[in-house]
Amino acid sequence: MNNHQNIPYTLRQLVFYFLGLGTWGFGGPAALAGYMHRDLVERRKWISEEDYKEGLALAQLAPGPLAAQLGIYIGYIHYRVKGATLAGLAFVLPSFIMVVLLGFIYTKWQGIPWMQAIFYGVGAAVTGIIAMSAWKLTRKSIGTDQWLAGIYLATAAYTVWKENENVWLFLGAGGIYWLLKSPKKKAGHLIKSLSFPLLSNISLSPPANTLWQLLLYFTKAGALVFGSGLAIVPFLYGGVVKGHAWLNEQQFMDAVAVAMITPGPVVITVAFIGFLVAGLSGACIAAFGTFFPSYVFTVIPAPYFRKYGKHPGIKAFVDGVTAAAIGAISGAVIVLGKRSLIDACTIGIAIITITVLWRFKKLPEPVIILVAAGIGLLLKNTRGL
Repeated sequence: MNNHQNIPYTLRQLVFYFLGLGTWGFGGPAALAGYMHRDLVERRKWISEEDYKEGLALAQLAPGPLAAQLGIYIGYIHYRVKGATLAGLAFVLPSFIMVVLLGFIYTKWQGIPWMQAIFYGVGAAVTGIIAMSAWKLTRKSIGTDQWLAGIYLATAAYTVWKENENVWLFLGAGGIYWLLKSPKKKAGHLIKSLSFPLLSNISLSPPANTLWQLLLYFTKAGALVFGSGLAIVPFLYGGVVKGHAWLNEQQFMDAVAVAMITPGPVVITVAFIGFLVAGLSGACIAAFGTFFPSYVFTVIPAPYFRKYGKHPGIKAFVDGVTAAAIGAISGAVIVLGKRSLIDACTIGIAIITITVLWRFKKLPEPVIILVAAGIGLLLKNTRGL
């Protein structure tokens, strides 16, 4: 049992922090993970560096949205299941409400050209924000260790090449670094300590009811897609557009744009998709189906991470996985940049964003996002983008 008197924050403070992050936290999983580190480890000192790294490693190993899982784990650290549940809900709820409102506007006014204009500017600024977050995480976690640097570069290169993330790469990175740091240890102890329950991929014939189809499909998406919010996009495209034909190509791209211009986890695009398919009920079911597996995959293994995380062999494994995770985040900057930095204006916005964040370290990111959104609208009006 925890002695709550020794905890430097209350559960109420943590819930309000994640409500705020869910409301103002732009930039996708890499940026959100960076914000949590900056706010909770560096500035407020609520969470230790070791606990943060454990959470990041577990979030990378388990399927589902990385940022939401990291938030759930941080909630678990001092307040166990109650903290994990409330932190996760507080983090996801603001962006869920925003996305549902945008879905309502979208269905009423048939499309969102003004949103795409905003995304022109926001996408470039977000790339700059993620680049800064990745640089800070790299400097903090990789240091001068040549093996960690090698793992980092390998996973960054793989992410750029494949434009997705591979869980075996992270497991392999952890295993290699563990062997390097503790070659005489038996692998069996490590495997036994990390023997997390796995969700059985039960083959079910989906019933004709659309809501049941949504629940089954998005639960599968949440349970089987690893890595960041970016990783779920190709999976969703295959099922939502090609398989079930719930949306057409343009509607799907608009759904991804909505996820990128709203704060909170990128995976919240599932709520927009669900709303377009089956209204508010569809949005709720799609969001629940996607996030519940990631909640389970975080809360159930958490006690093992808390218990064995300080073991030298486990620590080496976690360090290897963390290096791979940060490499993947850094690679995602290049992947995003290829899609967002499409001309001189967007490249300029990204460079200015990085420069401003470098010079003014305490400038809130939402200010940059709002300015970039305004630039996007202005350019649309003046150049007909």
